[in-house]
Amino acid sequence: MRILIELPTWLGDAVMATPAIENLANFQNEVEITIIGSFASIEVLKNHQKVVKTVVLDKKYPSLVKISRELGSFESFFSFRSAYRSKFLKLLVSAKNKYQFNKDQYNNCHQVEKYNNFVNNCLGLNLPAGKLIIHPNLRLLNNNSAPIVGINPGASYGSAKRWYPKEFAEVASELSTHYEIIIFGGPDEMDIAADIEKSLVDKGVTNYKNLVGITTIQELISLISTLDLFITGDSGSMHIAASFQVPTVAIFGPTRDDETSQWKNDKSIIVKKDLDCQPCMKRNCPLKHHNCMNLIKAVDVLKAARSLS
Repeated sequence: MRILIELPTWLGDAVMATPAIENLANFQNEVEITIIGSFASIEVLKNHQKVVKTVVLDKKYPSLVKISRELGSFESFFSFRSAYRSKFLKLLVSAKNKYQFNKDQYNNCHQVEKYNNFVNNCLGLNLPAGKLIIHPNLRLLNNNSAPIVGINPGASYGSAKRWYPKEFAEVASELSTHYEIIIFGGPDEMDIAADIEKSLVDKGVTNYKNLVGITTIQELISLISTLDLFITGDSGSMHIAASFQVPTVAIFGPTRDDETSQWKNDKSIIVKKDLDCQPCMKRNCPLKHHNCMNLIKAVDVLKAARSLS
């Protein structure tokens, strides 16, 4: 059976969709899956044993016409996106059965459950959402003599989700006596990483690597799988860590931890401040004080980190 899947756009959402896609892939024995979506989301699923083809989608509407013709025909099409562009794609795709995720239909549960409920409703199933799985699901060994802590200061959604470089540097400095340090992030977070690196140098810390902006997504996945501890905001990398059960301190500000926290990672601790203004779900703080992050200090994160060690 040939299945076409349009993945969520964001890296973290794609990881959170993996339990639902796993249920979809195992629904029948002979399933061949073609996945389409953003480059980042495809990197998460492209190594799945039942994925036979991947196509990175262009954002321009005319390209969807060309792509839909080239894809051929399918038994079923599942879109994990509710955007208008995806509705247009649904009209174009040649498939006997067409299903599209409606974000307004699924409320009051974790994002993983929303995606899984979507698949269950489409197929008339009642399968539970398993753990996050990134294929090949192998956690690499840490070959260093010392344990490794990953520091992930960025978040693509917006500045409101980002904790402060000064505080990240304080945490990294304190942990450097027991851990090797790796700083993670994308090209847009190089300035943040540079601030952290400068603080570490000023404190005399030398056992660190700044890999921000120089790793591929596949390299990022592999490196995160080797970590002994991960300090991060609400981000795609946080969900990658959950898929490998990496002990994680997750720092939450404007977003809903009940919907986007790590899924089924028993070694995860959330650090947040319960303020009246949160979760606001804004990319930038509308009140200008950013207290949901500003009031979280290095000592709070260090306490959580040490409880995991």
